[in-house]
Amino acid sequence: LVAPALGAWAAAAVALGAPGGAVAVACGAAVVLAALALRVAVVRRRAEREPGGDLERERPPEDPRRGPRRPGFGSSRPRGPRTWSAGACVALAAVLLCAAAGAASAALHAADVRRGPLPALAKQYARVTVELEVTGDPRLTRPRVRGSQRTPPALVFDAEAVRVTAPDGGVSAVRTPALVVVRQRESGDRSGPAALAHAASAAWRGLLPSTRVRVVARAVPPLTSGEQAAAVLRVTGDGPPVVTRPPTPLQRLAGGLRAGLREATDGLRPDARALLPGLVVGDTSRVPSDLDDAFRATDLTHLLAVSGSNLTIVLALLIGPPHLATRAERRGLAPRLGLSLRGTAVIGGALALAFVVVCRPDPSVLRAAACGLITLLAIGTGRRRTLLPAFAAAVLLLVLYDPWLARSFGFLLSVLATGALLLLAPRWSAALQRRR
Repeated sequence: LVAPALGAWAAAAVALGAPGGAVAVACGAAVVLAALALRVAVVRRRAEREPGGDLERERPPEDPRRGPRRPGFGSSRPRGPRTWSAGACVALAAVLLCAAAGAASAALHAADVRRGPLPALAKQYARVTVELEVTGDPRLTRPRVRGSQRTPPALVFDAEAVRVTAPDGGVSAVRTPALVVVRQRESGDRSGPAALAHAASAAWRGLLPSTRVRVVARAVPPLTSGEQAAAVLRVTGDGPPVVTRPPTPLQRLAGGLRAGLREATDGLRPDARALLPGLVVGDTSRVPSDLDDAFRATDLTHLLAVSGSNLTIVLALLIGPPHLATRAERRGLAPRLGLSLRGTAVIGGALALAFVVVCRPDPSVLRAAACGLITLLAIGTGRRRTLLPAFAAAVLLLVLYDPWLARSFGFLLSVLATGALLLLAPRWSAALQRRR
């Protein structure tokens, strides 16, 4: 599964910026080549199984006095040209099919960026009315200094445009990703109009994913081509957002858990109050700029990114040590609650999905959850777990589900770190123990 996962990853990364017609031709060629490889594999397998086939012809004749002879020692029969085995042909077909699937998924996702009137309106810098569905938590940007002026901070969040009203009054129902920038009013006064502006800013910061809002914004094109957002919507946040549909119950529950964690840390010191939600669920809304600069200067920003260790702690409470999960001496809460292996896998899968919802679907969170789900599937079916194929399968499924991960540096670093733990860490550990 490693080669098919890498093939799908590379194809998705290339297809995101390629024309749709070229991607379609490449996918068709890959499918045809995969079919030919499978046909060759079937022919080779039949030839190997038939009496007198390739296996029989390649077997050296036996000498009654000396026993079986090895090819190349005393045999004058010339060798035929080396051909691919059936297994190699099947592996090649798997790589080609996964690459075609990754390229097709990437082309469909990239088409969403170019579809609809919003990209054309952004090129015209038009003022539009857009109904948005929030897909990411709002986050504050840092104030910038331009010349002798200091620009106020802005609130940024990812969203999906579902309805666009053009300046001429035309209304279009779309599903176009966009980046929303809400200009914030910076003032230390908390009375009169400044208090209203502060309340409006708090309302914008409290938006949860799946919430639908209506905004009047200036549409501008993204800074670079090939980005996931079709346009940047600049909104003036003087008033609170106009909510047209509240968030889903699941997102409200997740938002309540994150808010509860922030409230539970109110009694701690400022640095601890800012860091604890980030370490647990990746909530960095309270991290000040000076503390963030200190983490960046010491290369410790990865501590604020939720990774597989957080999910491991959650699942370890349920299943105990993973190497004992399928044995009679398994530990954790599952055997104490009388859960079977299948019941343990189902409960663990629900915990993994809840972990993604609460911690938000960042690249490292998705990678950890996919690996955990595949491991839980192996536990539920009673099959022996193999870490590297499970990890490759997780990467393959994630790239097919969200091809934009193929161009995410965070996802790349997460995959490299996990792969190093699986391949290099055991060898380094054994070498260190031998030196002792």
